Amino acid sequence: MATASRREHPAMNDARQLALEFEHRPALGGDDFLVAPPNADAVAWLDRWPDWPGSALVIAGPPGCGKSHLGHVFMAESGALAIDAPDPRAADIDAPALVLDEADVVAGDAAGEEALFHLYNRIREAGRCLLMTAAAPPARWGLILPDLASRLKAVATASIATPDEALIQAVLVKLFADRQLRVDADVIGYVVARMERSFAATRTLVEALDSTALARRRNITVPLARDVLDELAARE
Repeated sequence: MATASRREHPAMNDARQLALEFEHRPALGGDDFLVAPPNADAVAWLDRWPDWPGSALVIAGPPGCGKSHLGHVFMAESGALAIDAPDPRAADIDAPALVLDEADVVAGDAAGEEALFHLYNRIREAGRCLLMTAAAPPARWGLILPDLASRLKAVATASIATPDEALIQAVLVKLFADRQLRVDADVIGYVVARMERSFAATRTLVEALDSTALARRRNITVPLARDVLDELAARE
């Protein structure tokens, strides 16, 4: 584990308090999901399960906003199971609900849309629910099967916005704490102002900071953070 500064910065205590102020929802795998304004609407819809219009819910949002993570939260709370593709036979799985990630990849593919159409119908007939994630609401998928487009008009859609600065800061504090790393507030502020605002990028950055600090046998400081951000940018 990398060595990090043990000096407490007053502002860092404020940052930790910010992280604690967000509601934590446990997810499969032991990771917590922080509930904040960008994702609060989606969380509220999950809390309404199984009372979803049309027995289904679509969670829409840009890459890295936490859609898949929220799906794991739902599975932990409901006993739902994830499926890899819209196979109608999945409706026979003994679970209260199914979770289909990136459901919008079927758009424009006749066979894929047909399979999702039949899966959705069988899920409804069985009295179960289907949670789907996608980059956009169904009306923007470009569906070519009218029957599927009509069915999905009846389901609720909850959008997740790109994580804001406060949420990214809270996630950074939590991820550093998970690794038992104490990082000063000036480092947190420096990276938040310069990094991509997504959960995936946040996790990648923390892992890179930890491993780089370990390799260099240095604390996690602003200069080290600058180097790591430059290295990550060079890989893109």
